[in-house]
Amino acid sequence: MAAAEPGAAPGGGGCTPAGGGSVPVLFCFSVFARPSSVPHGAGYELLIQKFLSLYGDQIDMHRKFVVQLFAEEWSQYIDLPKGFLVNERCKVRLVPLQIQITTLGNLTPSSTVFFCCDMQERFRPAIKYFGDIISVGQRLLQGARLLGIPVIVTEQYPKGLGSTVQEIDLTGAKLVLPKTKFSMVLPEVEAALAEIPGVRSIVLFGVETHVCIQQTALELIGRGLEVHIVADATSSRSMMDRMFALERLARTGIIVTTSEAILLQLVADKEHPKFKEIQNLIKASAPESGLLSKV
Repeated sequence: MAAAEPGAAPGGGGCTPAGGGSVPVLFCFSVFARPSSVPHGAGYELLIQKFLSLYGDQIDMHRKFVVQLFAEEWSQYIDLPKGFLVNERCKVRLVPLQIQITTLGNLTPSSTVFFCCDMQERFRPAIKYFGDIISVGQRLLQGARLLGIPVIVTEQYPKGLGSTVQEIDLTGAKLVLPKTKFSMVLPEVEAALAEIPGVRSIVLFGVETHVCIQQTALELIGRGLEVHIVADATSSRSMMDRMFALERLARTGIIVTTSEAILLQLVADKEHPKFKEIQNLIKASAPESGLLSKV
């Protein structure tokens, strides 16, 4: 699902959470209304995730949506105020916009950013098929450089887990950031995305599928971006965790694909000036790991 960014609106500013616990919220979609709850201080992303958990099988992922809040002072729904946090009982609804997304899944270099997540040295002995996903990740980054696609890289607690593995060349990366948050969606990343005009699609790969990749993908679709997860460049310590994460993400409208499909979709035509170089990349490094049989 691609959700519209919440905009500023009259009748509701951001709220500061005063304590822990959960807050009852009525989630409305179409003719349905389901009471549930969210943690005190929950914001836009958690509301989107709750809508997906409640109505995921009924939401048309090819549409854009806006989240609205019922404002007592206006006796009607208003667009969710920017910075809104849930600190008291409230009613929200998910409203489909009339505009259809006609470009779903259609990658172009000018509207794409690559996210490389936590491909670090300390994960080498623990992550299944780690050598293979390093090889595929390097191929993706080479392709990004050839096509002029921005690359954002994170490293999970590098002081304890080490830096990105030496086999992966980060030359030209737009950002290389340390993090402790599992999701890659850090303030610096959001600022970098805001500086890139026309970003629509994120190509995401790295580790671990069921933790950092999953949480990053959910946050990105909550911001209205289309997410492509590269299955042959994404892994976990457990293939069970990886498999169920990919299945869950696919059900939310995230595109689970492969590195070759990504690279060839980005050039789109044999006459593309970089086609031969991309083709050579694909021919030079295509590990037969069996990883894709475990999607």
